[in-house]
Amino acid sequence: MFDKRVLLNLIRYCTVFEAEEKKDEKTGLVSISKIKKVAAYHQYYAVQKAVNQTIRATDAEDGDRKVGVVWHTQGSGKSLSMVFYSGQIITHPKMKNPTIVILTDRNDLDDQLFGTFGNCVELLRQTPVQAKNRDHIKELLKVSGGGVIFTTIQKFSPEEGSVYDTLSERTNIVVVADEAHRSQYGFKGRLVEVEDGSEIRYGNAKYMRDALPNASYIGFTGTPIEKEDKSTPAVFGDYIDVYDIKQAVDDGATVPISYEARLVKIKLDKEVSSEIDDLVEEISDTNEDQLEKSKKKNATINAIVGHPDRLKDVATDLVSHFEARQEAFEGKAMIVGMTRHICVDLYAQIIKIRPQWHSEDLDKGIIKVIIVVNTPIQ
Repeated sequence: MFDKRVLLNLIRYCTVFEAEEKKDEKTGLVSISKIKKVAAYHQYYAVQKAVNQTIRATDAEDGDRKVGVVWHTQGSGKSLSMVFYSGQIITHPKMKNPTIVILTDRNDLDDQLFGTFGNCVELLRQTPVQAKNRDHIKELLKVSGGGVIFTTIQKFSPEEGSVYDTLSERTNIVVVADEAHRSQYGFKGRLVEVEDGSEIRYGNAKYMRDALPNASYIGFTGTPIEKEDKSTPAVFGDYIDVYDIKQAVDDGATVPISYEARLVKIKLDKEVSSEIDDLVEEISDTNEDQLEKSKKKNATINAIVGHPDRLKDVATDLVSHFEARQEAFEGKAMIVGMTRHICVDLYAQIIKIRPQWHSEDLDKGIIKVIIVVNTPIQ
């Protein structure tokens, strides 16, 4: 760290001051303090590599527009790594006042990242802006330079047809995709049935490249995928830096994860199984309008996966497993359900077994249901 160049880069580009609210439990008063955060070694070196790859990828003549993939495990501070990266790219003389587009596929992620970046205005040297809708993102991107813009990829779906309007042909636009293994595919057209017949539609990733044909793309993810039709490196480029779960555990940055299979079987006939496959395919690479239509078909999933008899078995197993673990050491548990209805129904089954866990008071009770808005999975 005390190499002169490393130390200077660490101070200038990889140190931020975030505002943190603290509530006094006795008085109820809220105070705001500044917290200094400095990049860990894996963040620092990933950012330096990413900056070098960005300069290569954005070259007007030889750049391939694929910066690459930063593969850092969950809990490794990807949000701050994105801040450090953006701050250094913004001031790089070869980038000539770039526009940074921070891309997510869910509104809650967009809000979360926007809050992180908003706390780091001094490093970014400008105030980030969050796109409100399709028209707003078009307005924000039709600029000659500068800007840190937050948007969901769904805002790039055309209102009609299969081609999105070109918004800018600049080569110094960098799209930073969070959770880059999701929603970044669909370059090949597929035939979709519509009211007047059928038409060819693409994924939102293709429409985004219609809008920004000369932009460069970098992906941040903890779980990249490499399949024939969906490959994170194929979309963004080679891996820039890898910080896996073993390294994180060795560093003490996260706790070890162990897996134990506990299966509650679902009995499906071929017709129902095929219908579920079709539902999953519709949700993949979809736009907001298509997603709303798909949500109406959730009744099928609720009826099968969320069948009362199955949820009763799941609840019994969960309660038994959790209490046995508590005897060994104290801890918490998180249950993830496929739909909102399943989450609520499973809660009801659990409190039938342990009614003392329930409380109408938000600050009391052992178990709570948390619904995340604007996301297909809860």
